[in-house]
Amino acid sequence: MSWIIPVERLHETDSLIAFHHPKPSHTFHVLLVPKRPYASLLELPPQATFLSDLVTTTQFLVERFNLLDGGYSLIANGGDYQDVPHLHFHLIAEPAATGQGEHG
Repeated sequence: MSWIIPVERLHETDSLIAFHHPKPSHTFHVLLVPKRPYASLLELPPQATFLSDLVTTTQFLVERFNLLDGGYSLIANGGDYQDVPHLHFHLIAEPAATGQGEHG
């Protein structure tokens, strides 16, 4: 994985990195990116460690940033909706949900 844009890593495992989106579309907008170069969800093997890390990291971030009460979305885009050819997930929430202002 190339790190052309410097980012603050919010959470990292052996298979995943989570960080604030450099160009957020929501007040709280975190990217969860596998370290292996999967182009899309269809390339991800069902037994990939990334899947369990995605769930536990999402749970960690929802608790850390107090997103449960206000609501949040976990999104993976595919096909024409996917802007970059590297699988990634968006964890998004609005200001009332974060309780912490812009970027948590």
